Amino acid sequence: MPSAGLAPRRIVQFSALLAMFALFTAQIVSALVPYVPVFIAASAAGLALDVYLQYRDPGLLALLGKVRFDVTVRQLLRDMLVLVGLLRIDGIDPDREQAPLLVALCLFYALHFACQAVAVLVRRTRTLPIVTRNIDASALRLTAAPPRILARRQGHRLLTFSIPTTVGLTVTAATRHAMWGEIGVGVALLLIIGGTAYLGTWLLPKKRAKSEQKVMEWLDNWLADYRPTVAMYFSGGTTSAYQANMWLSTLSQIDAKPLIVLRERFMVQKIEATDVPVICFPKVSTMFSLENSTLKMMLHPANAAKTSQVLRIPTIKHAFINHGESDKLSSCNPYAKAYDEVWVAGPAARDRYALAEVGVEDKDIVEVGRPQLAPIRPYSGAPTGTYTTVLYAPTWEGWDGNPGNTSVVLAGENIVKGLLADDGVRLLYKPHPMTGSVDPRAGAANERIMAMIREANTKRSGARPGPEAAAELARRTAELDKLTSTAFRESADELERMLLQGAPEGDREAAIAEATTAWEKAYWASFPEWEHQIVTDARPAIFACFNQADLLISDVSSVVSDWLSSEKPYAVANTSGLSESAFRTGFPTVSAGAVLSPAADGIPALLESVRRPEKDDFTTARAALKEHLLGPSDSPSLARFNAAIDDLCTKADERRVLMEGRLAAEIPSPRSAAEETAQEATQGLDAEDNGAEDNGAEDSVTA
Repeated sequence: MPSAGLAPRRIVQFSALLAMFALFTAQIVSALVPYVPVFIAASAAGLALDVYLQYRDPGLLALLGKVRFDVTVRQLLRDMLVLVGLLRIDGIDPDREQAPLLVALCLFYALHFACQAVAVLVRRTRTLPIVTRNIDASALRLTAAPPRILARRQGHRLLTFSIPTTVGLTVTAATRHAMWGEIGVGVALLLIIGGTAYLGTWLLPKKRAKSEQKVMEWLDNWLADYRPTVAMYFSGGTTSAYQANMWLSTLSQIDAKPLIVLRERFMVQKIEATDVPVICFPKVSTMFSLENSTLKMMLHPANAAKTSQVLRIPTIKHAFINHGESDKLSSCNPYAKAYDEVWVAGPAARDRYALAEVGVEDKDIVEVGRPQLAPIRPYSGAPTGTYTTVLYAPTWEGWDGNPGNTSVVLAGENIVKGLLADDGVRLLYKPHPMTGSVDPRAGAANERIMAMIREANTKRSGARPGPEAAAELARRTAELDKLTSTAFRESADELERMLLQGAPEGDREAAIAEATTAWEKAYWASFPEWEHQIVTDARPAIFACFNQADLLISDVSSVVSDWLSSEKPYAVANTSGLSESAFRTGFPTVSAGAVLSPAADGIPALLESVRRPEKDDFTTARAALKEHLLGPSDSPSLARFNAAIDDLCTKADERRVLMEGRLAAEIPSPRSAAEETAQEATQGLDAEDNGAEDNGAEDSVTA
C-alpha cells in the first residue's frame, strides 16, 4: 500500500530534522561551555547536513520555511553561534581579532542580499510576456541562462558560499589563530562578489531580452508572416496535457495553417513532440494579439476555466472537439453550448446531446469522426498463438465520486484475479494516469493489482529474448528520445529553451512516426510472450497496446469508443449498481460487448468467446456500433475534419465581413466627416452672425 511505502521515507525525513535540531543544540551548548571538539563537529556537521538536504530533499526544508526557519535564518544562526563560541574560547582577542570577522561576516550577508536583488531583476528581464516553441525567436535576443545557483537557488548559493567561512572559523576555533577565519571569510566574500558581478552581466544590453512592447510587436509581425488560420487552444493542470497531445497528429495533418495556443508556462514542455508552432499567453492582455491576426477559428479539446477568456475574441469561431467520447455525463457538459460548434465522432454523440438537453442545438453539432484512430489495426480473427493477450485499461475515479466511474476499486482485483487464473492469458495492465488522484482507495487498489501481476510473473517461466533484444530497445529508445525531446542544461530557463526549441528542421514528425513504429516493435520484442506487463509510462501509447491485444476490458470511457474502431471483442465492468439491462440501456457503448459484474465471474466465458469466434454473439453488433459511434468509414475521418474546418473558417470570414460592414456604417467616412464638420462650422458662423445682429439690436434699444 502507498502508506506503507511512504512510511520509511517519512521516518528518514523525521530523523533528518531531529539530527538538524540536535546539531543546533550541540552547537549552542558547546559554544557556551565551551567544548571545542564538539563545537567544531556540530558546526561543520550542521552545515553539511543542510547542504545535503538542499540538494536531496528540498521539500523537507520547505516545511521549515513555512515556520520562518528558512535557510537564511538557519545559516545566520549557525554563523552567530560560531562567533559566540570564539568569544568563549581562550586565546582569541575579541576586539583585535573577532571584530574584523564580525564586520566581514555582516558584509557577506549584505552582499548575499544584494545578489538576491540582482537575481530577481535578472529573472524579471528573462520572463517574457509569451513563451514560444517551434518558432525562430532569435530576434528577441535570446541568450543562455545564468547559472541556476546564482539566479534561482538563493538557498544553495548561501550555503555553498558559506562553506569557506565555516571551515575557516572552525579552524580558528581549533588553532586559536584568527588568520584562518579571515581567510575563510575572505574567500566567501570573493565568491559572493564575483557571483553577483557575473550575474549582473545578464542585465547588460547584449544579454538582456527585449522589452514587453518589443516582444509583442515581434509577435504581431510573426503572426502576419505565418498567417495561421486554425489554432488548438488548451489550458489545464500538470496531468492534463494528454488531452491536447492526442490531437497533435491530427493538427499536423490538416490542410489549414495550424497553431497551438497555451495559457500555462509549464505546459509548453508538457506538449509532446510536434512541428506545429506553439505560443503560450500567460496573460489575457497579451492573448488579444490573436484578434488582429489571420486566425479564423480555434479547436478546444477540453473545457477549462480560462476558456471563457478566449471566447471573448469576436473575430474567431470556436469548435469543441473534446478529448475522447463516452457515455459519461462529462461528454455532454453544458459548457459546450458556449462554442459555435461541437464536433463529435458520429451519430451517437449527436443523440447523446439531444438526450442530455444541455443547450447544444443539433444544427451546431458536426460529425467529423476520430482522425487519430488511423494507427489502430482492424480485427483479424481469433488469437493464433499460445497466449490470448488481454488489455485491462480502467479509467480513473473522476471528480464526482460515482462508484461507476472506475472498476479499479470494486472490481479491479477480481478482474485481474480471473485473468491471471487462466494459464493461456497474457495480461497488459494500463491504468489511467490520474488513478488515485482523487480517491485514495483507487490508488491503493491500483497498487494491489500491480502487486498481483508481479507475483503472477514470478510463477511463470519460459524462454526470454536474448541480450540483443534489450540492446535493440535501448538503441531505438535513444533514437526516439533524440527526436522527441530537447536536451537542456540544468540551468536552462524559458528563454534558453525558446532558443533551443526554435523552428524545426525538416519533416521531424515523419521521422518521429517512423522511429515510434520501430521502438514499439523493439519494445514488445524485448519481453517474453508469456510475461504479463504493467504499462504506466507514456510509451507505449494506448493505441500500441490496442494493436497487441485480442480483448479489451475497460470501463465506460472513451477507451471503449476508440477500441471499437478495431471491431475486436471487448467487455465493460459494471460497478454502477445498475442491473445489466439498465446498464446497457444507459450506456450505449456497452451494447456490443460483454458486461462484467464486480465479482468478474464472467471472465472464463468471455475468454472462450474470444478464442472461439463462433461463440462471439457481438460480431455484427460491434460493426454497427462502430459506425454509430465513429461515423461511416467510407469517408476518411481526416477529410471530414478538414471539411468542417473549411466550413467554420468560411463562417468566420462571413462574420468578419459583416462586422466590418456594420462598423463602417457606424463610423462615417473621412469625406462625410469633413462635410459634416464644414456644415457645423457654417451653422456656427450663421449663429454667431445672428447673435451679433441680435446683440446690436439690443444695444440700440438699450441705447
